[in-house]
Amino acid sequence: MAEYIRRLVDSDLGPTDTHADPTSIIGICRSGGSDIASEGKDAAATAIAEYASNR
Repeated sequence: MAEYIRRLVDSDLGPTDTHADPTSIIGICRSGGSDIASEGKDAAATAIAEYASNR
């Protein structure tokens, strides 16, 4: 029974790729040029104003 379950799980999950591509995380924390730290209050005010005008 254990062997049957092991084979069933193996066939469901299939082969896995154990090699990660390190370039896939390049730029993961980049903002694309925005500076939310210094423009945060303006961004929040704009978002609230847009929300209020769409209601």
